[in-house]
Amino acid sequence: MKGVFLASATALAIAASSAYAADIKPAVVYDQAGKFDKSFNEGVYNGIIKFTEDTGIKVRESEPKNEAQVEQNLRRLAKRGYSPIVAVGFTMMSAVTKVAQDFPDVEFTIIDAVIDLPNVQSIVFKEHEGSFLVGALAAMASKTDTVGFVGGMDIPLIRKFGCGYEQGVKFVTPNATVIQNMTGSTGAAFNDPTKGSELAKSQFSKGADVVFAAAGGTGIGVYQAAKDEGKLAIGVDSNQNHIQPGTMLTSMVKRVDAAAYKVFEEANTGTWKPGLEVLGLSDGGVSWAQDDYNKGLITADMKAKMDDVKAKIISGEISVHDYMSDSTCNY
Repeated sequence: MKGVFLASATALAIAASSAYAADIKPAVVYDQAGKFDKSFNEGVYNGIIKFTEDTGIKVRESEPKNEAQVEQNLRRLAKRGYSPIVAVGFTMMSAVTKVAQDFPDVEFTIIDAVIDLPNVQSIVFKEHEGSFLVGALAAMASKTDTVGFVGGMDIPLIRKFGCGYEQGVKFVTPNATVIQNMTGSTGAAFNDPTKGSELAKSQFSKGADVVFAAAGGTGIGVYQAAKDEGKLAIGVDSNQNHIQPGTMLTSMVKRVDAAAYKVFEEANTGTWKPGLEVLGLSDGGVSWAQDDYNKGLITADMKAKMDDVKAKIISGEISVHDYMSDSTCNY
């Protein structure tokens, strides 16, 4: 699904003046999972590829290997005049805050965190809305009324996914059991497929027959375990349905690709501005994925119910509690 907020992207790209194009030196700093994590970072990468194809403007890419390199790489890019610089992920919040203060003339955009500085744009998503949707679908598909959730790093953002998922599951099946596990307490938790597989297998042994992974590269292990056990899995961020066709019930798509494209498009047309942008179901920022890879798993009745739930969330008839609003999953 194309986000409404990107509906005119191609038209704007074509209309962008060469004067603007000559002025920008865009860059991106991925998180430690790398740009080919098949999830969050790769979504951003896909947006960058499309931007370059549409405009001919290349984006300088940086892949730090550890926490210390994040600030070093941001600082190096800023010194060399790159702008805007997109920082991928909440783990870069401290580094972006420091470097943005030292380079007030450089434009920074951070995805998944909020920084209140005059040269920083913050883009966050209503992950709880998209997670509610896939939770509802998980409950429809489950034969055991027990489903699982494997999170990456144990932080409020990932608990936001888990809480939204739980609400969706129980909206459809109030007495369902939702088993939740986090992978770890550091950024490495987003790149540990082995641990992901172990957690998924443990949940399957407790009766779960659908598991949602909000864990970056760790999810690859979850999906493999689901395939091996003949269960179902739900992907995250990018559309991951193709990874294990027939096993992937759906993916909770978070349009970081569209967000990255939009940042560079705005810079190219002179419309980039600092401040907070929140993207949810109503503007295509999050959704669920249906394609040729999972169409055999989604009945017409399930699709109709999903359309109804989505419409009710957008209209406000269904209110999805945001874990990050009060650090609870009370709903």
